[in-house]
Amino acid sequence: MGNNRTRPNQQVLFIRSLIMIACLFMFISLNSHATSDIQKWQKPHKPETQQQIEQQLPFYPSRTTTNGQQLTPDMFENSEICKGCHSEIYQQWERSVMAHSWEDPIYKALFKRASKATEGQVDNFCIACHSPIGMTSMNATAAMLEGDQHLPGVNCEVCHNIVGISGNDNGAYILSPNKEKHVKLGPRPDASSPYHQTEYSDLHTKSEFCSVCHNVSHPFNSTPIERTYDEWQESAYNEQGVQCQDCHMTPGPGMKDNPGRSAIMGKERKHIYSHEFTGGNSTLHQYFNDPESAELAREMLRSAATIEFVEFPETLTAGQLATVKVKVANVGAGHKLPTGFPEGREVWIDFDVKAANQVSIYRSGAVVDGHTEPGTHSFKVTLGDANGNVVDLNVWEVDRVLSDTRILPYGYSIVDYTFLVPEDLSGDVTINANLNYWPFPQQLVDELLGEGKLKVDIVNMTSTKATIAVLDKESKSAIAMKINKKQLK
Repeated sequence: MGNNRTRPNQQVLFIRSLIMIACLFMFISLNSHATSDIQKWQKPHKPETQQQIEQQLPFYPSRTTTNGQQLTPDMFENSEICKGCHSEIYQQWERSVMAHSWEDPIYKALFKRASKATEGQVDNFCIACHSPIGMTSMNATAAMLEGDQHLPGVNCEVCHNIVGISGNDNGAYILSPNKEKHVKLGPRPDASSPYHQTEYSDLHTKSEFCSVCHNVSHPFNSTPIERTYDEWQESAYNEQGVQCQDCHMTPGPGMKDNPGRSAIMGKERKHIYSHEFTGGNSTLHQYFNDPESAELAREMLRSAATIEFVEFPETLTAGQLATVKVKVANVGAGHKLPTGFPEGREVWIDFDVKAANQVSIYRSGAVVDGHTEPGTHSFKVTLGDANGNVVDLNVWEVDRVLSDTRILPYGYSIVDYTFLVPEDLSGDVTINANLNYWPFPQQLVDELLGEGKLKVDIVNMTSTKATIAVLDKESKSAIAMKINKKQLK
């Protein structure tokens, strides 16, 4: 009997021991994961020793490598050759921001400033993502912006010769063209071509492919500047298996299927990846006289967010304060709203209250002197230098993130507007809330390029409005008395 009583106790002790070991393992694992996440934000990749720097040569401070090859321009074909079989895809790419990555006027102006301020130290860092072939095979520098030599942007030969990545920021792609075997990598395991060899690349179907240029860390102090990939990685979109390509390589927002052929002699497929790479920069498309792509960018922005009034007052009272709450939700962007280059990208609410005669009695969010007025409810990143001063333009001076009010994927923000209703006001008022976006404030563009050189396109992403009655104090009091009398009965 004694032995029979001790056996269950031993089993219980054994099970408890297993549970404790499992919990300890989980704690260590979770703690390690949390530490990893913290380090990702506080200390992105940064070579700490001379040996690590030398391992990144000759393209330091970018993280680009070439599998040990010495690349030359003749290893890459002109994109015009690709046009022969992939005519529709070529036409899409030709209009894209990728194709214009080296010719982007704002990039060129900023790059010139950065190169001069750092004595060329950031040249490879910038060129790695704006002209990968120029950096790896043509010894490109900022000085080439002024010359007659044309450098290719992000073209067919760049993406379809990337054989792997070594990280998730600062151009950490492995560019390795196989001229001897004439191999092009892509997302189709059954693709074939009479002109070149094809090889399936799982990487080309994943967001990690995009991460190398859409995560940017300061090359010398490792401050996380742009984090589009990380924002996606930590979102529900990643959990649901929605990749960057699923939104940015389609004909338009919400269009999952794009049937057709990617080449003249290619297979008929349910979905062909669009090479417009549509984002939100309608301004750049306007600059290059491409209204069709500009409108696609606007459609993308309009699909990203909603705006509505919440806790809305039934009436306003003349001579008293009124508060209106506005909710902005990120319903369509798989990253923060907005994302990308932090000094420029800004989403904001233009909130306006107009009397019956259309005279504004309160406004917040107007554009004044080329930027949003003080007090505007904006969703954006504010960067700072080593002394905590705001950095508006000189990104190479960035040392820290001062604030980040952007909206998470599937997240929302509620903001308050409190204003005084004029004592002599009567009738109805109309309250408008417009959600606007621009890739750069007009004032920064004017400073970079000169006034009148490029007009920034302000896109109205979405809007809402409501009409509400204004009561004088006597009417308000009379209504209150009626309500009290009803309650007393």
